[in-house]
Parts: sequence; C-alpha cells; structure tokens
Amino acid sequence: MKRYRLLAVSGIGIVAVLVGVLLFGNLNGNLVYYLTPAEAIAKHGDYPDGRRFQLGGFVRPGSEERIPGGLEFVVASDITPNSPAITVLHTGPVAQLFQPGIGVVVEGAWRGREFVSDTMIVKHDENYRPPAPSTSPAPSGGDPR
Repeated sequence: MKRYRLLAVSGIGIVAVLVGVLLFGNLNGNLVYYLTPAEAIAKHGDYPDGRRFQLGGFVRPGSEERIPGGLEFVVASDITPNSPAITVLHTGPVAQLFQPGIGVVVEGAWRGREFVSDTMIVKHDENYRPPAPSTSPAPSGGDPR
C-alpha cells in the first residue's frame, strides 16, 4: 500500500512538472519587449543593420513628415526636448490613432543612424471619449418625413 501511494504521488508530481513546463516553459518566447530610444542608442552595436527589434517611445511633436514611400518622424524617450531620440522611417501602414506626443512602438531595424520600421502599434489609454458633437446647424429645407 505504501508503494502504491509513493508511485501515485510521484506520478502526480511528474504530471504537475510537465504541465508547468508546457504552460510556462515558452513564456519568454512569447513576451514582447521593446527598447527605449536611450537603450537602442546605447545598444546600437548589439543590433547591427538588418537585425529586427522593437523601439518604443513618444512621437516628438512637429517631427512627422510624409515622404514618398512612408512617414518620417522622431521617437524620443520622453516628451522633454532634450531626451534621447531616433529618427524613424516608417514604410508600413500608419495606425489611425497616430499623432504627435502619443506613445508608439515600431518594429524594424537600423539602417545607419536611422530606424526603418514596417509595423506600428500606438499606445492609448483605456478611457473612451466619443467625438465632440458637431456645432454645425442641421440641414434645412428638407422634408421632415
């Protein structure tokens, strides 16, 4: 009877370890990290041209410019004017909520001192605000039916 209990406890332990490995073993492969501009500049040597990574920061106001083939803007570590910043050439679709001063995560690679991205994720807060009501008058002269 003691042998049976020992085998049952050992079997349950092995199953628990296997389930833990299956659930949490590959967790690091699924986590998505991004570098701030300050970190990306400091680790530029670790990410040679062509090696993809994610860069996250704030879009510097007044830096965005539509260019042939995409959008160019500056991503800074924070909203202060002297914070570390990187020029981004984005060639993919631009997120609808993209605007100056908003947090953004772009994925791409270095090309010299410029970061070239093709994927963009815009950060936003959890507060929904409906659009402001229109102040234009209602159309007149139509049939009210």
